[in-house]
Amino acid sequence: MALNGGDYKDRAVDAFQPVSDMLNVGRCEPLKAAVHCVLLVTVTVCAAYNAAAWLKRRQRHLAINAVIYGVAVWWERAHVLHHLVCIPRERTPHVGPVGMDTHSGQPATDVEDPTREAA
Repeated sequence: MALNGGDYKDRAVDAFQPVSDMLNVGRCEPLKAAVHCVLLVTVTVCAAYNAAAWLKRRQRHLAINAVIYGVAVWWERAHVLHHLVCIPRERTPHVGPVGMDTHSGQPATDVEDPTREAA
């Protein structure tokens, strides 16, 4: 089967476009933050394991691993915070406390509500 004049390149670019759009700042930021959260949890477990193993066995490679994973914890935390800050404000829902009247700011009650019809 012969490929016609680079048509496969155009199809590859078209197929990659949604992923490329997702990588733009402000797009899919909660998903990006979630991916970095998974990495944050993973490197935190690795750092804790290596630190505990170093305290028990005092082997140099465990101390080095604990330091490297500790730096990775800081690095991933910074990435998570960056992605959370980049979530567009207009797409964030504004939800008030449950049971609050949004007009008066007082707790919402059904007692003595003049707009409520008698049953």
